[in-house]
Amino acid sequence: MQDTHQFSKWRARLWPVHGYELKKVIPMILMFYLVLFVYTILRDTKDMLVITGPGSGAEIIPFLKLWVNVPFAIIFTLTYARLSNVLRRNLLFYFIISGFILFFCLFSFVLYPWRDVLHADQLADYLETVFPIGFKGFIAVLRNWTFSLFYVMSGLWGSVCLSLLFWGLANHITQISESKRFYALFGMMGNLALPTAGYFVYYASQARESLSEGTDTWGYSLNIMTGVITIAGLLIMLVYWWINRFVITDPKLYLADLSAESKLEKLSLSIKDSLRLILNSRYLLCIAMLVICYGVCINMVEVTWKNQLRMQYPSPNEYNQFMGLFSTCTGIFTIFMMMFVTNNVIRRFGRTVAALCTPIVLLTTGGPFFSFVLFRDNVPNGWFILGMSPLMMTVILGSLQNILSKSTKYSLFDPTKEMSYIPLDPEKKVKGKAAVDVIGNPLGKSTGSLIQQVLLIIFGSLSAITPYVAAIALGFFAVWIVSAQSLGKQFRSLAKRGWSEQLKLTGKFKNGKSQERGFFNMMTLIAA
Repeated sequence: MQDTHQFSKWRARLWPVHGYELKKVIPMILMFYLVLFVYTILRDTKDMLVITGPGSGAEIIPFLKLWVNVPFAIIFTLTYARLSNVLRRNLLFYFIISGFILFFCLFSFVLYPWRDVLHADQLADYLETVFPIGFKGFIAVLRNWTFSLFYVMSGLWGSVCLSLLFWGLANHITQISESKRFYALFGMMGNLALPTAGYFVYYASQARESLSEGTDTWGYSLNIMTGVITIAGLLIMLVYWWINRFVITDPKLYLADLSAESKLEKLSLSIKDSLRLILNSRYLLCIAMLVICYGVCINMVEVTWKNQLRMQYPSPNEYNQFMGLFSTCTGIFTIFMMMFVTNNVIRRFGRTVAALCTPIVLLTTGGPFFSFVLFRDNVPNGWFILGMSPLMMTVILGSLQNILSKSTKYSLFDPTKEMSYIPLDPEKKVKGKAAVDVIGNPLGKSTGSLIQQVLLIIFGSLSAITPYVAAIALGFFAVWIVSAQSLGKQFRSLAKRGWSEQLKLTGKFKNGKSQERGFFNMMTLIAA
């Protein structure tokens, strides 16, 4: 009897899904897996292309994120606003996924093979004689413009397909009572994509080494990648069709508010209205500040780490192999966090504590990394593992920092951020989420990039600006923590109000106040 109770307890933690809910949960997990699988491949490849490109280095990333990512994000948001008023929700989903697939096919079969003809080498050579060395990253953006375009489209896949399309669908078909069981499960199972995609990247990098001399190795790799991305994109659309055909039509799995749905079809999703909505809503502003501060802090740490990584692995093959192993380790640790940490933290300590874990982990791991970068020349040789070089030790410390921070982000930051949208009314949920996810992400990274650009122009290199970057990041950590605490208080208030209204409409808890009070005590802990 005790063994049965223990089994039920572990099942409630690891698989808190009723039998009739499998028709909703399994397709959502599969979609999350496929989107993350593609994103992991693109993320590893885009960094390798721009950092190891001719005349380039890690200095290119701050310029890319400000002068390329932000304009493209704004253009996409304006385009999405127009299309949302013309196309139905399901057609818009298919259109966006198809657009990404077509671009990556175009890059693999046209832009990359013709890169020597298309790249602006002559212009870049001239600009190098005119501008100071601090503009090296900006010149590299222009020189390798096809790589820059691939970089921004790969980044948009994460912002659009993951944050806007997947989580928008999840928030659309999931109730608050279900989110506390499903969202952590989506993350835990979906993040299996990280180790599998990381192994695929590592395998593709090794396969290039066995090709005969004279073969375009990276063309071969891109063809493999494009084939996998195309298949995954088609499967994503197939899963989305299944959800619309068999889940949304099932009243046990989806309770539609027809009046709200008809109103949403008429909403104007312009960037101006969305930004005004954020600025006029303290709640949405706090969510935006979480996204922006994360973008600033992770960008400042990552650029410094990737600069060290570029020095350690100048070869594209070696760089991509390392990134494949890095993604695999990140995925394994994220799954561990999802299984044993996420649900326990949210249930025992509340949503606010879970949301605060990411900035605390970033802060406590980023500090030692920056310290080692600054003072490694003064570290005694006996401190290095097995005679490891100071540069390799820096790369490993940065890798550990990134693995811990990203796994915490995926397992705690993302689920708690997405839970924050659920108590909002339909207009704020759609417009506010589009602005926060598509604009907030690039804005956070571009803010960090702007700071780094100014410092690069003044001091000339990433190594010289490291102490200033570390000091500025501390200020954004403080804003991040204050915003997370404020959002937690507002979420609790909105959630309690929504539950009260739902109970009045459904007529539940007719047996007395004590049962209702127990329900509110349990849900208030989650909202804390």
